[in-house]
Amino acid sequence: MRPQLPPMGDSTVSLRGVKWPEISAGDDLATLLVETASLRDGDIAVVTSKVVSKAEGRTRDADRASVVSDETVRVLARRADSVIAETRHGLVLAAAGVDASNTPLGTVVVLPLDPDASAKSLRERVYSATGHNVAVIITDTLGRAWRNGQIDLAIGCAGLHGLVELRGAHDRHGNELTVTAPAVADEVAAAADLVKGKFSDQPVAVLRGLGELVLAPGSHGPGAAELIRDSALDLFGLGAREAAVAAAMRDDQVALAHFPPLIDSDVMPWAELRSEHEQVVVSVHRATGGTSPPRSWLLTVEVVEAAGPQAYFHAGELTERARVLAAAYRLAVDDVDPVTPRPGRRTVALLRCLAP
Repeated sequence: MRPQLPPMGDSTVSLRGVKWPEISAGDDLATLLVETASLRDGDIAVVTSKVVSKAEGRTRDADRASVVSDETVRVLARRADSVIAETRHGLVLAAAGVDASNTPLGTVVVLPLDPDASAKSLRERVYSATGHNVAVIITDTLGRAWRNGQIDLAIGCAGLHGLVELRGAHDRHGNELTVTAPAVADEVAAAADLVKGKFSDQPVAVLRGLGELVLAPGSHGPGAAELIRDSALDLFGLGAREAAVAAAMRDDQVALAHFPPLIDSDVMPWAELRSEHEQVVVSVHRATGGTSPPRSWLLTVEVVEAAGPQAYFHAGELTERARVLAAAYRLAVDDVDPVTPRPGRRTVALLRCLAP
C-alpha cells in the first residue's frame, strides 16, 4: 500500500547546487557525491541523468537519428525529424531521451540502462561510506503535454516513494479526496533544477528539510517506475495523426510500423489499406492524365457482383478509414465520378487525394 504524505509542520526546506568536474566513463559517482555534497541524514540528493549516463559509458559516437531508433521501442508521434518515442524504460520522451548537449561534438548521450538501479546503488554506497541515510533521485529534462518549455522530472528514485497517496483523506471542508496522489519525486526533481541549471557545472542538488519523506536504511521504495502511466490507461497515448493511423489500420502496432513520414512525392498514407473481406477490393495508384492535378492519388473501393450486404458494409467502412487517414495528414479528398468498373465488379467509392 502506498504511504500517506507525512505532516511537514513548519519544516524549512533548502536547496543547494553541487559543482562537479566533467564526468567520464568509469568515474565513481558515489565517492564524488560523498566528497562534494556534505550530506546529512534525511537529505535528498538529486542527480542529473547525464552524469550517470556518462559514468556508465552511455555516450555514443554515432548519428543521432540512428541512436534514437536504437533507443525507441514505440513511436508516439513523428513530424519530419522530430520524434516523440517510448524508451525501454517506459518513458515517453522527445528523441527517446537521446541528448546531444553537454557532450563533445559528434557524440550523443543516452539514458542510463536502469535509472532506479543506479539511484539505489548511489544510495547504498553513500550509506556504506558515511552512515548517512539519504534518498537519491535521478532526473532528466522533459517537455509536457499542453505546456510550453521543459522541466526536470524523476526517471530514477531510491529511498523515497515517487508517489504518496492522499485518497481517503478529507480537506478542510470535509470533502473526501478520491484521486489525489502527489508525484513527490517529480516535484523535488523540478525544484532541484532551479539550482542545478544547464550551464552551472552543478549536475547535483541537495534538498534538505524533507527528511520525513526519506525511507529507513535498506528500504528503497518502488522507484520512479511507479510514476510511469500504463499506456493502456493513457487517454492521449498517440499523437493526433498517429491515433488516426491506428484507428484506420485497426492495430496500432501495424499502423506505427508502417507509419510514413510527412507526405512527399513518393509517399501516400493510403498505401497500407487492405481489404479484410474476400468480396471487397481496394487499390491505390497515382492519378494520371491531363485533367489530374499533380501529386494526386486515386483510391478505388470495389465489390464483386452479387456480393452480400456485409461486403458493402465493409466497403463503406474502408472508404471512411481512407478519409480518416487523409484528414490526419491534412490532405484534401475529392469524390470522383466512378469510371466504368472492371468486369465482375461494382465501384463503391472513388476518392482522389491531393498532396499539399
